[in-house]
Amino acid sequence: MNHSRLLVIAVALAALAACQPKTSATAAAAGDTSPPVATVNGTPISRDLYEFYIKGITGKSSADLTPQQRTAALDNLIRGRLTGEQAVKDGLDKSGDTAFLLALTRLNVLEQAESDRYLKDKQATDEELHKEYDAQIGAMPKLEYHARNIVVSTEAFAQSIIGQLEKGAKFEDVAKKESMDPAAKNNAGDLGWFTPERMIPELSAAVLTLKPGEYTHTPIKTQYGWHVVQLVETRDLTPPSFDQVKQRLVQVVQAKKFRSYQDELMRTAKIEKTEPAAAAAPATPAAPAPAAPAGAPKN
Repeated sequence: MNHSRLLVIAVALAALAACQPKTSATAAAAGDTSPPVATVNGTPISRDLYEFYIKGITGKSSADLTPQQRTAALDNLIRGRLTGEQAVKDGLDKSGDTAFLLALTRLNVLEQAESDRYLKDKQATDEELHKEYDAQIGAMPKLEYHARNIVVSTEAFAQSIIGQLEKGAKFEDVAKKESMDPAAKNNAGDLGWFTPERMIPELSAAVLTLKPGEYTHTPIKTQYGWHVVQLVETRDLTPPSFDQVKQRLVQVVQAKKFRSYQDELMRTAKIEKTEPAAAAAPATPAAPAPAAPAGAPKN
């Protein structure tokens, strides 16, 4: 589990535990019987919690730190404990978003712990990694596109731009002079190299219809304004090698395994939803929104 990700969580939960009725051991976590390194308002901060905290923020054990560093770390942990205790006394653990955040944080920690347990003996095999690699490479675009863009405020203005181009004006010169994108004054509307999914959909769709050197003869409307786009050139997209993306593939394969495990838990659980179901939920998470082109005007 990622320790640094859980530092604040550990301190907060330890503080909350300290404020609960002491019906069992007063250790920071269930089963933690390590000796205390400090006692705050009668409740100990355990050695294991202290070491967990230090490991997360330094990557080292307390034995590898200077006495001054160990003291500073313990003081920070005590501050966190005291602040957490005060927050509980003030009722913040049961009010507003804090209560929901604490509940979701607990679920997040437990989900990560279960993921670690489930996947511990299910390491990704070379066969699984190569299969995932082949699938991802097969889905990759085969070409990259280099284009230029002129963006103006109205359709009529964009149509006049097209008129200038049809009369022989150079796209670069018109972009420098007319585009409302400030960067166009220096880069002549150059969008650089991109694959279609990383460009605004309307511009991608237009570029895919062009041959190198051609420009759109109908203005294109986007959230940024009205566009005239020119395709400069294309080139083959060289996919990364297996070794270059192997670690990422491991993450993808393991995530899919755990998702399948979660799906099985869903199938065998008794679930009653009161929230109306979507008419047609997507089978997979929606893809992220395409990035705006370099130099695109912002709202």
